[in-house]
Amino acid sequence: MTTSQDSMYQAIILDHYKHPQHRGELADFDAEVHHVNPTCGDEVTLRVRVTDGEIAELGWVGEGCSISQASTSVMSDLVTGSTVSNALGLQEKFLELMQSQGNVALSEQDLESLDDAIAFEGVSKYPARVKCALLGWMAMKSAVASATSKSEA
Repeated sequence: MTTSQDSMYQAIILDHYKHPQHRGELADFDAEVHHVNPTCGDEVTLRVRVTDGEIAELGWVGEGCSISQASTSVMSDLVTGSTVSNALGLQEKFLELMQSQGNVALSEQDLESLDDAIAFEGVSKYPARVKCALLGWMAMKSAVASATSKSEA
């Protein structure tokens, strides 16, 4: 990663931290989950409404480091309005990126689909911070699973 990429990625993370997307509690939701990173105390409560196989709305509140909060913001922006299968596919790609330890093996197309989430590539080199970046993504996965299992019941 070049120094200019580093700066751009840091700017994206800082922007999402300062101006979080979809932050706030939904009044009308199908599922709510609360996830905590016990290592550092980051936490997120995420609510989701799923309609016709699509994440119609997603709202979240949380506390923690800039990485956890910015990553949740990026995730919420990427998955709101997308199909559940697309959102879960993005979650898997992001997980792969976070587990890469800086040796990204994702295709160019996969990297493009991650959009601003690629800014967290550098975090993958710091195992202690990977859980921070994954917190909101894992909460979304849990909330969507809960919402879709309720609709199938």
